Amino acid sequence: MNILFLGDVFAGTGRDAVDERLYDIKKEYNIDYTIANGENAAHGKGLSLKTADELLDAGVDFITLGNHAWSNNTIHHFIEDYPVIRPANFHPDLPGSSYAIRETKDGNIGILNLQGRVYMDPSDSPFDAADKCIEEMCKEAKIIIVDFHAEASSEKIALAHYLDGKVSAVLGTHTHVQTADERILPKGTAFITDVGMCGPSDSIIGMNTSLVLEKFVYNVPRRFEPASGKPQINAVVLDINPETGKAQKIERIFERL
Repeated sequence: MNILFLGDVFAGTGRDAVDERLYDIKKEYNIDYTIANGENAAHGKGLSLKTADELLDAGVDFITLGNHAWSNNTIHHFIEDYPVIRPANFHPDLPGSSYAIRETKDGNIGILNLQGRVYMDPSDSPFDAADKCIEEMCKEAKIIIVDFHAEASSEKIALAHYLDGKVSAVLGTHTHVQTADERILPKGTAFITDVGMCGPSDSIIGMNTSLVLEKFVYNVPRRFEPASGKPQINAVVLDINPETGKAQKIERIFERL
């Protein structure tokens, strides 16, 4: 089974890039299922009903979130009814599902979203949350894809090794910079430290360059705004054996449009 995972879709530029390229990418790589991190889809912060609909209409099958899950308040009105999950190690009383099981023609896919704790807002242990969720997910799905939304590379690599052989893939998101360390771990789990970003290429991780530079150069507060201009697409394609749930291949995609 070929699964496409799109890195953080950032603001209108990212949504437009996905709308422009997704159909052709899915055709080129014979994609069976598409997942996108959408936590920055609404003007660079959060996910709105409108932006969720745009991603789904473009051909995305499922949306994961992260630390900006609640940055757009409208998400409270649709997260229970849409193919969207928030990190499983958030407080259990918050709305939304901890994980999802989706049916496909080649069997069920389990999707798990976790948030890191190093240099991030407080949350429960992603390791404990993973253990709890995966125990349940394995009852229904051979293929399990984990979006680990985290800052520290070491934490992402640690979780990948912790889950090696238990899930099909651990895919890092959040930093918006694609890493070149894609690999299959010894027990069959695909891994990349960060998938990257679908958004404006001439930017500082999606934001207007001049505004971010003012903050760094002068050390004064600035209200950041999403950059415009030419977009990029960052993604990975996973080839997963549907019988075993083991990854057979992981391939990076980096396009500047």
